[in-house]
Amino acid sequence: MMRLNAGIPEGPIAEKWTTYRSKAKLVNPNNKRKLDIIIVGTGLAGASAAATLGQLGYNVKVFCYQDTPRRAHSIAAQGGINAAKNYPNDGDSVYRLFYDTIKGGDYRSREANVYRLAEVSNQIIDLCVAQGVPFAREYGGLLTNRSFGGAQVSRTFYARGQTGQQLLLGTYSALSRQIAAGNVKLYNRRDVLDIVIVEGKARGIVVRNLVTGAIERHAAHAVVLASGGYGNVFFLSTNAMGSNVTPAWSAYKRGALFSNPAFTQIHPTCIPVHGEFQSKLTLMSESLRNDGRIWVPAFRKDVERLRSKEIDPSDIPEQDRDYYLERRYPAFGNLVPRDVASRAAKERCDAGYGVSTTGVAVFLDFADAIKRKGRDAIDANYGNLFQMYEQIVAASPYETPMMIYPAVHYTMGGLWVDYELMTTVPGLYAIGECNFSDHGANRLGASALMQGLADGYFILPATIGNYLAGEIHTPRFDPDSAEFTLAAEQVRERLLRLKNTGGSQSVDHFHRQLGRLMWEYCGMARNRKGLERALVEIPELREEYYRNVRIPGGPDEYNPELEKAWRVADFLELGELMVRDALQREESCGGHFREEYQTPDGEALRNDQEFSFVSAWEYRGRNDPAAMHREDLLFDVVWPSQRSYK
Repeated sequence: MMRLNAGIPEGPIAEKWTTYRSKAKLVNPNNKRKLDIIIVGTGLAGASAAATLGQLGYNVKVFCYQDTPRRAHSIAAQGGINAAKNYPNDGDSVYRLFYDTIKGGDYRSREANVYRLAEVSNQIIDLCVAQGVPFAREYGGLLTNRSFGGAQVSRTFYARGQTGQQLLLGTYSALSRQIAAGNVKLYNRRDVLDIVIVEGKARGIVVRNLVTGAIERHAAHAVVLASGGYGNVFFLSTNAMGSNVTPAWSAYKRGALFSNPAFTQIHPTCIPVHGEFQSKLTLMSESLRNDGRIWVPAFRKDVERLRSKEIDPSDIPEQDRDYYLERRYPAFGNLVPRDVASRAAKERCDAGYGVSTTGVAVFLDFADAIKRKGRDAIDANYGNLFQMYEQIVAASPYETPMMIYPAVHYTMGGLWVDYELMTTVPGLYAIGECNFSDHGANRLGASALMQGLADGYFILPATIGNYLAGEIHTPRFDPDSAEFTLAAEQVRERLLRLKNTGGSQSVDHFHRQLGRLMWEYCGMARNRKGLERALVEIPELREEYYRNVRIPGGPDEYNPELEKAWRVADFLELGELMVRDALQREESCGGHFREEYQTPDGEALRNDQEFSFVSAWEYRGRNDPAAMHREDLLFDVVWPSQRSYK
């Protein structure tokens, strides 16, 4: 086992980023034109990085599997983006945002990266306003804020319930400007299937053209992965159907370490599962917890009458309702962090108080807010979210409470990166949800957009030059060279092997089975017995997959089933690594809840003495278990303590 060095600058935490930038190597404008950078992904992280690096003068190639960057999954982020502007004058600061993020992640994130994120947050808002992002404003024209889980201040900037979409349009406009200027070239409908390593450095990628099926090779001096998270390993999640782990997993197989894969976030505010053959879950923004109150009936007799539709929620009087978050966590109430709210909902439903016919739902009620603020004010803040809910459930939240239940939403784990956001493979970077660096064991709401834009607009453009300064004399790489040819042949061989399996079951059949295993044994709660069972059943399912999967169509044509097949094959391998990671971490922290390790009142019980580290897994081959390395977490500013939101 090796101990990883993140390369964190010396000095006080508030000065580290300034110190780093003042000493980092620079690339002059004439030399930037000689350097090529590949960026995989066009969500907030990828698009902002491509736009900024293009504007700096680098030659950028950016890839996405969608038909346009505007369809990146960042568009689905609804509630807002955090920044420490302190416009409401309620006591916020860079330090408080840093502290809330460290505490919200249950003390399993790297202090230096989190402080930098909080420090950069204010610049993001200024830039986005300059781009024309239509953030909500007060009557007098000033930007307004709302609250999110895990904080006692209002620091979340928002654009109704469409914040991700509006921010993505801002980055898309910046990206389009650089495309028009010739600094960035966009390759859409490309599936990135492998990373090419030349003499130990990342020098390119192998992709499949999703329209023609052609295998393409692309070379560069550095490769940046901004391909998002891996929540779809659970099959049912709030992620877009195309979201996948393949670019990050190919990097893992090429030598990049994969960190904290078991750290999965369960979002408490999703529309519950409603059918056996459902393929996706829908998120209701955490911003709804500003005004919605979460409750279940206090008495089982009312639960049974609700399930049988003898009564409506409004028939249950106030004194017979259990506002369990307000009862258990009076200091934060309905705005506790996501992992805390999710476990509390599960506990109530497991105890028999779930309000839907399936027994797996709780109420999110806006009656008090509508009465207090008026329907027009609620509509101004959440109207599109209410419309979305009504379209799916055929019930209006203005008239009856929403029904919600936790679901897989975000993955805090990802490729290990150092302070510069470089992986353990020189020249290979990971930004946004693709890396592990900022959120620890649980991500606070409204921090995903913050991290993506911080990495893309401000951090990577300042750190990648430190590497590329040593590459200015390196000539451009030939995509027909031996390393690229071999990687392309390996990709084609694997595609043909999948295509020629000739089995009888669909890709979704196996994906759904994997999702059930992951949710049952490595989902909201884990225990040793279940994890050990998963380590038996997942490899068995993987073997069956390669024997019995059926993929119609051919490899050299438009074939969505073939692209899904590759992704699910990677998920089957990732699932086993997630279970191994969860099994070795014999503690509960954030979204990783081991049932054996909890406080008397059911909260997560960390073991700081033994597990205050980042796990980083090394690929050892198809037939050998991954090897775990670690980065010790050192807390110089915020001392770990038992989290309390009471």
